[in-house]
Amino acid sequence: MKISEQWLRQWVNPTNTSEQLAEQLTMAGLEIDDRYAVARPFNGVVVGEVISVEPHPDADKLRVTQVNIGAKETVQIVCGAPNVRVGMKVPVATVGAVLPGDGGKDKPGFHIKASELRGVASNGMLCGASEIDLTDDIDGLLELAEDAPIGTDIRDYLGLDHQIFDISITPNRGDCFSVRGIAREIGVINGLAVQTPVVNPPVLASDSQTTPEVTITAPAACPRYLVQSISSIDRSAQTPKWMTDALVQSGLRSHNFLVDVTNYVLMELGQPLHAFDADTIVGSIVVRLAEPKESLTLLNEQTISLTGDELVIADDSGILALAGIMGGKRSSVTDATTNIVLESAFFSPLAIAARARRFGLHTDASQRFERGVDFELPALALARAVDLITTITNGKAGPIITVEQQDQLPARTAIVLPIAKVKDVLGIEIAVDTMVRILTQLGLVVEQQPDTLICTPPSYRFDMVIREDLIEEIARIYGYDYIPSVLPHLQVSMNYDDTADLTHEMKLALVDIGYMEAISFSFSDAKLEALINDEALGEVLALANPISNDLAVMRRTLLSSLLPCVQYNLNRQQARIRFFETGLSFVGQNVSALIQTPSIALVAVGNLWDEQAYQNRALDFYDLKHDVEQLLPAQLASGRIRYERSDLDFLHPGQSAKLYIDEHYIGWLGQLHPNTAKQLDLPATWVAQLALAPLLTLAREQQLIATPSKFPQVRRDIAILVDSDISVQTLQATIRNAAGPLLTDLWLFDVYQGDKVPAGQRSLAFALTWQDHSQTLADEVVKTATDKVVNALTEQHKAQLRDS
Repeated sequence: MKISEQWLRQWVNPTNTSEQLAEQLTMAGLEIDDRYAVARPFNGVVVGEVISVEPHPDADKLRVTQVNIGAKETVQIVCGAPNVRVGMKVPVATVGAVLPGDGGKDKPGFHIKASELRGVASNGMLCGASEIDLTDDIDGLLELAEDAPIGTDIRDYLGLDHQIFDISITPNRGDCFSVRGIAREIGVINGLAVQTPVVNPPVLASDSQTTPEVTITAPAACPRYLVQSISSIDRSAQTPKWMTDALVQSGLRSHNFLVDVTNYVLMELGQPLHAFDADTIVGSIVVRLAEPKESLTLLNEQTISLTGDELVIADDSGILALAGIMGGKRSSVTDATTNIVLESAFFSPLAIAARARRFGLHTDASQRFERGVDFELPALALARAVDLITTITNGKAGPIITVEQQDQLPARTAIVLPIAKVKDVLGIEIAVDTMVRILTQLGLVVEQQPDTLICTPPSYRFDMVIREDLIEEIARIYGYDYIPSVLPHLQVSMNYDDTADLTHEMKLALVDIGYMEAISFSFSDAKLEALINDEALGEVLALANPISNDLAVMRRTLLSSLLPCVQYNLNRQQARIRFFETGLSFVGQNVSALIQTPSIALVAVGNLWDEQAYQNRALDFYDLKHDVEQLLPAQLASGRIRYERSDLDFLHPGQSAKLYIDEHYIGWLGQLHPNTAKQLDLPATWVAQLALAPLLTLAREQQLIATPSKFPQVRRDIAILVDSDISVQTLQATIRNAAGPLLTDLWLFDVYQGDKVPAGQRSLAFALTWQDHSQTLADEVVKTATDKVVNALTEQHKAQLRDS
């Protein structure tokens, strides 16, 4: 929000410089994004009066003027502006003046020199608004007020050196969208009283136009609505210079008096107002919800179709305005309007929120109503606007119609603040009297009790709900600079949660083999969830208010986040992709049934290595299996790991598996189903997802230190012929069960299928190692264990022992 420093200082005027005032506001939570003068630097421009206007002898569109700039003689200036006339007062750039450059703040200025235009001498330039760095409202000269003093520097006359503060207002501080709100903050910070403008209640004219009756059928959305008619308005009345200056210096354009008044009160008090042309209102005014498919043509000529949850202002003929957002074309005030009905209301923030955005609108009114406008302000703002209009235009004020439902207005609930809590949160002792003074100056009603403060927020502070809100206000006004930085006194606990460290170690393991971490939303596209689907994944949870259509549901797997990342990179010519992500997966049809599972997922596309001169190949299942096993503790015994064929619909049925450890299901890995990949326009894509909790438990178990045996290992190799359809995993399980507790390791080191092996069979060679922690193993013990293994393989799998 842009606001004039000069205007602020009319309400409260601390001794601070502009820079110090900006710093104060920033430290109070009202960050100053920018601070600059109303107009860029220029010089040599004064107020002048046009004395005569003659046609140029050699140019139809040019005029030769004589201008009084307060010097001994008039100045001759050739001008092409269509609105130049005798008697008007305009900015005059004298010879030697330097005007702002056309290209921005850093561009050199434009120098005014004496010249000739078509053979006629011209000693200066009559200026439009743009020449002195203001906004042009018309194609022509900037016309000044009749009482503008001739010869006065235009920067002084228009206040162009005054500072504009561009303040970033946070969504919770709707009360600061006005001069009144910011001045209130400055007053509290500096301990100064705020000077409010005098509002004279207008005298009601007996012959004024009758104010229409008002009915509210949606009191929860509009619990307070005021209207007042003003008739016989003199539309020749000009906006006073003080009002124009205030608007221009706050970044607003001056239009016509009625628009300027509503904008002025909006900026001054923070209350949006709307003026209807009284002669276009048919019957009474109704504040109601729209009917589905009702249409309205707005002031900006846009025709909108309503859905039924929008709050509207209507009469007997239809809708007049979209409440709190924008008026309608039918009832708009024109230059010919002399009778108006002025509206001032409190609309519930929830009734206005998101409606403007729905129709691509963003107005000053909606910006304020969405954040919450002081519900006690409408009457004061209406009185202020009516006072200004009737005083300046001699309009006749009609009766005020007020319709309200008190029980629908926001409740001001008292907040209990334990005095000791302030020190607990801020870490410093602040005197109770200081806390009471700060809170009272902020507008709260404070009741002091021995150990607590009972604080009732004012009508304009919707953000004060809990005691921490009050503590924040105390710290903010007391001054963050006065709160010392002190190291906290930590209560050290030996119950260290190593979850983050262990997870980080897993991430580093993946980074070491070429993966990069992705961080994405937990939301997903419903269409993608439908593709990556299986009954085993559970129900999809839809969001009630998604931030976009392609982020409308919660992800059931982290693939929903990783696959779009793969698509994005493939579309940018990245052929080899390795991503991983840690986060929550969400399963459940509603919030009460929601299950959130911390998980880690991998996705890989492309060749095994980057492009190189030596042999390369595409990634396969065993490469992915290797990558997944990097997440398992290095000390984990291989016998505890088991794989089973996966039946998930979105995975390739012959290139996927489920991972178990000690019979506990950990996750899945494999190739994305070719049909799914084709629909996503992906090449062969390898994916995996594991639950983090059991992985972390395993990692903690393996941290236990086991004393190595000082006695030697004994190795025995066995080679067997066995049917090809018997898995190696099954054979290894049989070996472990038969070998006994002294078996320390087992691995497959040779596989052979060929001419020397019968069809349907294969030769497998296993290495087995035994070790005893208490003694050296005797040959008889090892032979007995080996015989048990061979017998078990023979009996259970019809295996044949090979001699060589």
